[in-house]
Amino acid sequence: MQKPLDRREIFKASAAAIAAAGLSQTLASNASATDTVAESGALPENATVLFQGDSITDAGRDRKRGKANESRSLGHGYPVMIAGALLKENAGKNLQVFNRGISGNKVPDLAARWEEDCIGLKPDVLSILIGVNDIWHKINGRYDGTVETYEVGLKALLEETMEKLPNVRIAICEPFVLRCGAVGDNWFPEFTERLEAARRVTSQLSLEQVAFQEMFDEAVKVAPPQYWAHDGVHPTLAGHALMAETWRKTLNI
Repeated sequence: MQKPLDRREIFKASAAAIAAAGLSQTLASNASATDTVAESGALPENATVLFQGDSITDAGRDRKRGKANESRSLGHGYPVMIAGALLKENAGKNLQVFNRGISGNKVPDLAARWEEDCIGLKPDVLSILIGVNDIWHKINGRYDGTVETYEVGLKALLEETMEKLPNVRIAICEPFVLRCGAVGDNWFPEFTERLEAARRVTSQLSLEQVAFQEMFDEAVKVAPPQYWAHDGVHPTLAGHALMAETWRKTLNI
């Protein structure tokens, strides 16, 4: 793996660039790559791309269908935006893009369905965004998992994945929140501790990190939090578009 990106350099002059160019110039990346996906960013023929996570990834998809490359199965969020661009730019390569995010999921929920919804699909590129429910459900009194529960569970899930799919390229998307809607002072500092746990696991396993929290931290300098995520958790159309752009630039595909 190449040296991880210095996020400070990515966002060094971001406020001015966002205002001038609609965020697009703030997210440049020299992302690392694996043998499965070439460093140039090219996807191989017959590659499978899988998005995993909770409601942010689910984005209202039709779970009864679950087909690749179908808008109803991909939802209305960042996965379908990424899928559309990848399919357009890789016509003729027989790419398969799946969304297996499920609303309300936490790390233990992913683990319970991982064999069928991840390992069995044999992805070449695996994107995981998980963590906000691990704290939200705790705040609501429906879950008692700790920061350690989250970190240990996430690491175990990833280690299992790397053992069973040794050539998979894994991108860990930062869990994120914006201070509006459902997100208040009672989310902190525990949310930050969970974010740091996700970053530690990503670093320890030498995986790629999609810096969504830092991305939104810069975005709110241009428009208020509600513009990007109406309840502080679920992105608006603009928020999803920004996520899709950042994801692609980070992975360079």
